[in-house]
Amino acid sequence: MIAEKIKELRINGNLTQSDIAKKLGVTRSCVNAWEMGISVPSTQYIVLLSEFFDISSDFLLGISKTSTINVSGLSEREIVAVHEIVKCLKDKQIKS
Repeated sequence: MIAEKIKELRINGNLTQSDIAKKLGVTRSCVNAWEMGISVPSTQYIVLLSEFFDISSDFLLGISKTSTINVSGLSEREIVAVHEIVKCLKDKQIKS
């Protein structure tokens, strides 16, 4: 589960394994092993990955299907717009 999350987050962020490795201070092959499920990041790297991708560690570990969105720096109007977009997407899923 965590392997798929790391790869999905990396691809969605348009990042390479090397990009993540450099940011976390590990080798590219280490990130590759995480993504292939050969090894699992230690607690230290789970925290760093969560901070890097701006997600909760619960989401990264697959404990929660919810994710948080950092809205700091957005105006009230922009925050309302983000909430409306999420609501619209959820409503679309329900109708499908």
